Amino acid sequence: MKQHFVPHPGSLLREDILPALGLTVTEAAGQLGVSRSALTRLINEHAAVSAEMALRLEQWITNPPASMWLQLQNDRDLWEVKQRGVPQIARAAPRTEAPV
Repeated sequence: MKQHFVPHPGSLLREDILPALGLTVTEAAGQLGVSRSALTRLINEHAAVSAEMALRLEQWITNPPASMWLQLQNDRDLWEVKQRGVPQIARAAPRTEAPV
């Protein structure tokens, strides 16, 4: 079953947060204490939000909190897997005989 598109959390940074703050990627990376390339990979959707990055973002802009950044990433990861298709796995079947 295909779900509606789930945006990458990097798009929130790229499209909303950096423009609202009037910051370049280089300036934002400096404020976050990460390399420009690390932030570029995130905002261009080539890297996931890590727990460390989520905490940095929470301290930097306070809202959304770290847990929300991680939930956004988790939602995106699940969406991507479902788009590729998940193999059908049978339900766990309890053992019918006593162990020897």
